[in-house]
Amino acid sequence: MEQRGPLANMREYDRRQRLFIQREDDTLIRFASATHHSMPFDQINDNKEIIVRLMVMFTIVFALVSAPAHAADVGFEEIKITNGAEPPLTAGIWYPTDAPATPHTLGNVTQMVAPGAPVTGHDLPLVVMSHGGGGWYDGHYDTAIALAHAGFVAAAVSHAGDTFDDQSRVLELWRRPAQLHRMVDYMLDEWRWHGRLDASRVGAFGFSNGGFTVLVAAGGTPDLSSIAPHCEAHPDDDLCEALKHMGVDPRIGADVPASAWVHDPRIKAAVIAAPAFGFTFGRAGLANVHVPVQLWRAADDRHQQHPYYDEAVRAALPHAPDYHVVAGAGHYDFLPPCDVRLAHKRPELCNSLPGFDRAAFHEQFNAAVVQFFQATLR
Repeated sequence: MEQRGPLANMREYDRRQRLFIQREDDTLIRFASATHHSMPFDQINDNKEIIVRLMVMFTIVFALVSAPAHAADVGFEEIKITNGAEPPLTAGIWYPTDAPATPHTLGNVTQMVAPGAPVTGHDLPLVVMSHGGGGWYDGHYDTAIALAHAGFVAAAVSHAGDTFDDQSRVLELWRRPAQLHRMVDYMLDEWRWHGRLDASRVGAFGFSNGGFTVLVAAGGTPDLSSIAPHCEAHPDDDLCEALKHMGVDPRIGADVPASAWVHDPRIKAAVIAAPAFGFTFGRAGLANVHVPVQLWRAADDRHQQHPYYDEAVRAALPHAPDYHVVAGAGHYDFLPPCDVRLAHKRPELCNSLPGFDRAAFHEQFNAAVVQFFQATLR
């Protein structure tokens, strides 16, 4: 069987849709041509109407049969992944299951999941997820649940050294792609349900520092020596102010060799939201990113100055991404809506600008992410 790349799959998907519509038109034309000499005009119209109705019914059946299976519920488990000489990595996995889901509190949120339930389905696509700086694996649980409902397995790793409870190695950015790579290894070779996965259909999702991580995993190579001149030119950038506040020399990491950045050719599609350190790549740094990319920018991101992050990535990618600019959104609106308790505890993460409905946005965001991966991980 011919092996197609993700970009070819998207083009083939569009081609088949156009061809199907054209075939409907051609069928009606051929039918009218074959019958207009032998049938009364009103009978031609009656039969034409019947064919149209049959085609509509066929289209609906075709869509139902060809659409990916949706799980009735979502299973979940937290796992530990051995990581060489370092402590094990902690990760969360959401997956389709037919077991009944019930409310379970995990961290600051309650999720409808079936912990430890068996996986439903075979040849399932995998999406690995990378959280933002100071986050943890549950940072995008709603997107993970949406993916699992759509028949994906979503696996998110807590990046040791850059989590809410341990930021001791936050600027050792090269560690993150290596940890994500280890996560893919584990999922495809060691996870107890690894036999249910399709190793040829692996995607990656990342936000902020996680967006940077996914760009590297997809083939990008940053140049951290660009941080110092960026901060000299833009000292009011949040990144530069944070480095100054922490007493960190912005030249840190300037001598990191290109070989330190771990790429993962198993990743065939990427969704990237508000990528951190976007200006460190440039065209040369992203020249080897050839997978389809869906890129999201918050129009009112006051944490990452435009155009040095998302826009810098968009302009440098060798292939135009599926680009979304979200009006009224701030940087942290890519995180799930907060409950009252978390909003009181972390208002800087939970408060949106007046008039922006984060819950409504996430319904649209998650649907778009699912549709993108469905189109590219075929």
